[in-house]
Amino acid sequence: MLVRASTDIGAVIRDRRKQLRLNQAALAKKIGISRQWVIDVERGHPRAELALVLRAISALNIQLDARTDTTSQVKPAGLIDIDAIIANARKTRP
Repeated sequence: MLVRASTDIGAVIRDRRKQLRLNQAALAKKIGISRQWVIDVERGHPRAELALVLRAISALNIQLDARTDTTSQVKPAGLIDIDAIIANARKTRP
């Protein structure tokens, strides 16, 4: 999966948060930030601080894979299908 925009990361964070049945306030408390920050990052706010984004990803147990070999088609077990999450998020937007 290629992450091309901050909205892609926001969709991943929102989907995983919902899978874990956390509300935005609970995730914010777990990370040590405001609920408004969670709202902004889930909406793809382009100026979200990278360190906080990485903290959110870690708190949600999301694995990031930064491969440089794009020919590999093997997906290790347990990884999240970000393409499906983003496609689903785009379908549900008004």
